Amino acid sequence: MTAPSGQAPAPRVLTPGVRAALIVLLAGALSLALEPAFPWVVTWPAEWTLPATQWVGDGVGWLLGWLKPAARLFSDLLRYPMGWADLALGATPWPVVIGAVTAIGWYLGGLPMAALGFVGLSFVLASGYWSQSMNTLALVAVSVPLALIAGGVIGILANEFPRLKPPVQVVLDVMQTVPTFAYLTPLLILFGFGPVVGLIASAIYAAPPMARNVILGLERIESEIREAAVMSGAGRLRQLFEVEIPSASAQIMVGVNQSLMAALSMVIIAAVIGGFDDIGWEVLLTMRKAQFGQSLLAGLVIVVFAVVIDRMSGALATERRRHDPRIAYGLLGLAVGLAVVFGARLPEASGFDLLAPLADAVDRGLGEFTAANGDWLAGIKNGVMFFVLLPLRIGLDQAVLPFTWGFAWTPAMSGALFAAAALLCLVLVWRGRAMAGLMLLIGAGVLETGIANLPWPFVLVGAAALGWMAGGWRLAALSVGLLSTILLSGLWERALLSLYLSGAAVLACAVLGGLIGLWAALSPTVWRLVRPVCDMLQTIPLFVFLIPVLMFFQIGEFSAFLAICAYAVVPMIRYTRHGLISTPPELLEAAVASGATNWQILRDLRAPWAAPTILLGLNQTILYAFAMLVIAALIGTTGLGQSIYLALGRADVGLGLSAGAAMAILAFISDRLVQGFAAERRRALGL
Repeated sequence: MTAPSGQAPAPRVLTPGVRAALIVLLAGALSLALEPAFPWVVTWPAEWTLPATQWVGDGVGWLLGWLKPAARLFSDLLRYPMGWADLALGATPWPVVIGAVTAIGWYLGGLPMAALGFVGLSFVLASGYWSQSMNTLALVAVSVPLALIAGGVIGILANEFPRLKPPVQVVLDVMQTVPTFAYLTPLLILFGFGPVVGLIASAIYAAPPMARNVILGLERIESEIREAAVMSGAGRLRQLFEVEIPSASAQIMVGVNQSLMAALSMVIIAAVIGGFDDIGWEVLLTMRKAQFGQSLLAGLVIVVFAVVIDRMSGALATERRRHDPRIAYGLLGLAVGLAVVFGARLPEASGFDLLAPLADAVDRGLGEFTAANGDWLAGIKNGVMFFVLLPLRIGLDQAVLPFTWGFAWTPAMSGALFAAAALLCLVLVWRGRAMAGLMLLIGAGVLETGIANLPWPFVLVGAAALGWMAGGWRLAALSVGLLSTILLSGLWERALLSLYLSGAAVLACAVLGGLIGLWAALSPTVWRLVRPVCDMLQTIPLFVFLIPVLMFFQIGEFSAFLAICAYAVVPMIRYTRHGLISTPPELLEAAVASGATNWQILRDLRAPWAAPTILLGLNQTILYAFAMLVIAALIGTTGLGQSIYLALGRADVGLGLSAGAAMAILAFISDRLVQGFAAERRRALGL
């Protein structure tokens, strides 16, 4: 029946999103109603679990055993360049190393970059960690060329053979979503314990950014350039290496920058199995001894390396202007001259332990601060744990206790919570916001039950509904299929624990990062203050984020939560600001001309236009949170991250790979869902 002439058609109440939310709500209600009679509806029975971990361990163990002789031979061969690089950097006098870095900085970026290199390396010298730092640089110096060659070859092959591109993209996605600790276990079995394992792990981890940027750079070459190369009569190899790769050099150099940073980050992580006297091992060792002053100092050395390498390789990738090479040669010659003239009279690098008193002072100050403010710090930690994290984890019905909240949660309170949520839901439905009302009711159920206790049918149906809304039935089926593998493998409870902690961190990052990004979009002054902080946070290797939270809050889930938030909040800030300032000027002019206020422009124009960009920022935040979740297992998380870390210590390949695959599945599904919603918003805006 059509609407009368002159009247707008009545809005549809049962939109696809509302129908999906109703199905999810029904699945949750049925699961809770059937739980007393059928407990398996909520908790997956152990007898239905497949021994997938054992199967994976046996299969991969057989494969690794078959590959081990060749792997050990390759490991022995890599010891030679590793030893040469270590010897070269260790034997080179420290003035020459500092002079070389300063000279490179001058050539790439002039006086500011030269000063950065000189001050940064001088700090490393003064820290007393010079020899350990040179060992770390030796690992990077050997692993990065391997990563660049492997990534470059993969990228070129994917470009030359289009049929290879989709599987290569899938492999690269898997490599960048599988937690780093997960593939350290098979590498440990293949190559043995030692620095070479860290070298190989760094090369594997650093190869995907290079491959992606090579593919992207070759894809973006203008057709006119390709046509000119063909018309010149050059063969395919000449076209590729003399025309296309030089044309894509800017994007490829971005890949070099990202590979350098990835390798440096991974070298620190690989210290867990490397047992090598490098800076990563120093951070890990001092953290275990609770020597937070020394740990912070070693962590700052890593940060200095990360900043210097990032700025110089970034200038190599983006800047075309080069400074006078004669001054660079002069700086290097001066450093070599100092080393030759003074020779044996130069003090040993290990003698420059100038910052040790500062590290001791940090330890003393930290001890005094925690002693004086222990109750305040414990209050913050316990408050967030008892009133936020614990209810999200196990639900209000288990988290609200006399010890924590001062009273016990009762069934009557659950009924009152659901009644209030249902009433608000009806009000929202009456006002035409049925989707918001149903989501409120579903959220009340999740809060009352707890993420770690959610019934598995509810989770599967919820994933299917989100997948269907974001990408159609294919994404819905893929999400359910992948989650079912976790359910059948016996890792479901640990997966929900990981989902809870990463979800809580992502929620905090979305709120805090969104507000900071909004503030930075409205105030250029705020952005000038926030931007260098974001730049610094994005160059700090993951490992270092653990140090400050341990200093104040010790080991525990709250410390892991803070570390994840600190690492994952930056994309949300950047993408929120970028989205809000990217509104087309003509739309803003039209809104101002129509008399809209600043608040109306922000709410009705800028925010909807920025939604796709903000969703991409949320996507990056989710991936960052999952990446940090495994590192945070070092300081007290539970779930899949802890399983991966324990598997590494036991050399349990089956558990390590199974738990790593489960975490990769969670990250992959989250990535596809958010990307689907972002694409839908772009289509709605006509982009």
